[in-house]
Amino acid sequence: MTTVPEGHVRSERHGRVLKITIDNVAKRNAFSPEMMLQLSAALTELDEDDALWAGVVCAAGDHFTAGLDMPKFFGPGASPKPIPDDAVDPLGLKKRCRKPIVTAVQGLVYTVGVELMLAGDIVVAADTSRFAQLEAKRGIAPLGGAHFRYLTRAGWGDAMYHLLLCDEFDAERAFKIGLVQEVVPAGQQVDRALALAQRIAENAPLGIQVTKQAALTFLGGGEAAAIAYTPKIRERVLASADAMEGVMSFIERRPAVFTGR
Repeated sequence: MTTVPEGHVRSERHGRVLKITIDNVAKRNAFSPEMMLQLSAALTELDEDDALWAGVVCAAGDHFTAGLDMPKFFGPGASPKPIPDDAVDPLGLKKRCRKPIVTAVQGLVYTVGVELMLAGDIVVAADTSRFAQLEAKRGIAPLGGAHFRYLTRAGWGDAMYHLLLCDEFDAERAFKIGLVQEVVPAGQQVDRALALAQRIAENAPLGIQVTKQAALTFLGGGEAAAIAYTPKIRERVLASADAMEGVMSFIERRPAVFTGR
């Protein structure tokens, strides 16, 4: 019997840049609770180590991530693992990394993948990238920041267009509405992200960090209110019959039949 290797998140230093790689290729880089903790630990290292001035978040294989491994987070046997309060939250809902983060994406960039890139600062996308915020197709709702960061990046109309349709769109569309800052040929996205991070790291680190903090301060009131509302979203959707139907339809690989309850 062939066993599927457990996914993990690894990191390596490139001078003043920390390269963080998501690696669960056998499952299209779907996130387990353990992987989310590992990503938090890597981002906390970036945040706390004064020798590191910028970070790159990327993924091995053909896809950035297909999203969460849903049964491990929401199924009957789910075992979510909360991020420690003193660690950086990969989704930026609690403690956020002070250092600039460039995210490189390719292939599937679904649900939490979009939220991870929006919790960073600059996104480089391969021309193969396909984006989708699919939570409502699975009986739940975005819980990791998409419900407000789409608005700050894309504006109300484009945000609602994709959040409500739960559709898939390509890198050109993501670039047009501001979710992505550069589109490059597939295979070049990580090198380009590293090059951008290294250029950022040539600048004065305190100036860069204060610039990011000032921008976050400007957005802070609205983001804080949206984050505070997130538990109400959880309460509304996670205990619903539709949430259970969404998880079961995902496991059974069939269309979901929702009832609004």
